[in-house]
Amino acid sequence: QVQLVESGGGTAQAGGSLTLSCTRDRTFSEITAMAWYREIPGDQRELVAAIQTDGSTRYLDAVKGRFIITRDDAKMTAFLQMNDLRPEDTNVYFCNYFNYWGQGTQVTVST
Repeated sequence: QVQLVESGGGTAQAGGSLTLSCTRDRTFSEITAMAWYREIPGDQRELVAAIQTDGSTRYLDAVKGRFIITRDDAKMTAFLQMNDLRPEDTNVYFCNYFNYWGQGTQVTVST
């Protein structure tokens, strides 16, 4: 079992920034990716950003150039720096590590 604790959500104005963090309490050596997801209609989640231990990253097209995912493995933490926020970024963001999910953190962007 892995617990993921998220923080950093909140409210920002359009054009502003927020940084989310996700800390896990253990590591599986064979599991390398950490990721952030958000909800979409149909009770689904879409990948927002993912990062491997080698630093390679992947982003949802809608956030490319605005969001940056990083990780600090010594602290077992991943970060999602969200810049130039837009109202359509309003959502609950979930941290993911293998089959484990964080509780979700609300991000609200006001106009």
